[in-house]
Amino acid sequence: MKVLIIDDEMNICLTLKNILEDEGYKCDFAIDSRLGMQKFEDNTPDVILLDVRLDGTNGIDLLKDIKKIREDVIVIMISGHSGIKEAVQSIKYGAYDFLEKPLSLSKVKIVIKKAFEFKTISKDYNRLKENENEQYRIIGNSEPIKELLSLVDRIAASDSKVLIRGESGTGKELVAYAIHHRSNRKNNPFAKFNSAAIPTELVESELFGYEKGAFTGATQSKNGKIEQAHSGTLFLDEIGDMSLQAQSKILRVIQEGEFERVGGNKTQKVDVRLIAATHKNLEDLVQKGEFREDLYYRLNVIPIITPPLRQHPEDIPILIEYFSKQFSNELKLQQKEFLPQSITELCSWEFKGNIRELKNFIERLYILNPKIVIELGDIKNLGIVKRADSNFWNETISLKDKRKEFETKYLSIQLKMHNNNISNTAKALDLQISNLSRKLKELNLN
Repeated sequence: MKVLIIDDEMNICLTLKNILEDEGYKCDFAIDSRLGMQKFEDNTPDVILLDVRLDGTNGIDLLKDIKKIREDVIVIMISGHSGIKEAVQSIKYGAYDFLEKPLSLSKVKIVIKKAFEFKTISKDYNRLKENENEQYRIIGNSEPIKELLSLVDRIAASDSKVLIRGESGTGKELVAYAIHHRSNRKNNPFAKFNSAAIPTELVESELFGYEKGAFTGATQSKNGKIEQAHSGTLFLDEIGDMSLQAQSKILRVIQEGEFERVGGNKTQKVDVRLIAATHKNLEDLVQKGEFREDLYYRLNVIPIITPPLRQHPEDIPILIEYFSKQFSNELKLQQKEFLPQSITELCSWEFKGNIRELKNFIERLYILNPKIVIELGDIKNLGIVKRADSNFWNETISLKDKRKEFETKYLSIQLKMHNNNISNTAKALDLQISNLSRKLKELNLN
């Protein structure tokens, strides 16, 4: 870790350099602002100890310049002539701390240690934030995806309620996060609650929190998802599975911005933006009396429909590359190369589980197939998903090529069913062994 000391008193520079080098830090110093900026730009220190007054230069102005160049550098201001005003200004413009002369060397060491701990934590936080942003990135260049992202941009700035609808695996949660991430609430919490994933009897306590003693096992009070989302966004996934009782309480949060914990009688105010999602037909649920009509209209201010993968198959090659890189990093494996015919095969598949199913297939391929170059046979052998029938029969190619495709697939399956025994396979298909062997050779089926 590198420390740069900028102070116009040589004895202070040398003293600080000596004690910090004894602590294991790599130190350098400058006795004027010009040299200090030069060493800052050349040596990229992690922490700077900066005097408020330097050779006629205002150290706070130097602090501003430093922060413009590198926002992440930690600057600790030091001075023997300044007061509260300068200290407040320093913190306002990004200083980590403010130390007064004469310096306590033990305090300097403590502050430097805490500064490095803070920097490490900040790096970890930024890395996790980047990973989260990458995890929630919407992938695709097709028109349906471009239209979806354009809609997200238009509605993100408002606090309007949003209802996201679409088939399972189409990225409804990604859309909710994109709205949050592009809104004014992006630096505040994004809390997720999935009604379908939690037992009915626990929905209210998890969503609204509970007071100590509210039920057996409630040994202490607990914040619910609504409190955790205060000043941010609450994403209610699978809202169609929520009980009517919980729906009525959510309606109150929307209408009045308040709620009570389970087992409590204290009304609490909350400021959240609500985004809901479902794959169910809420209109049908309303007709059946299983979903509150007033809640439906409250949530359905801005409706969004996430497109199924079959509506934008041109994004499949991009998704394959993205998930391949993702699992290569996660599993610490060399990234696989998909041959063009392998990608073409996947583009023809009917992914009923949409993007999630494609992602699961790529993960399975990384775990079960050790090959780096993925050929057509690797895709077919590992695939549980089948070609859509309409794709197979409606594809317009020569009869010869289509017959070869059919025979290859059919005979491959039959051989597997008979443990690759040619004699048994020929008998089952009512063929001469010699004829079957000739056909297998013709089709390059060994």
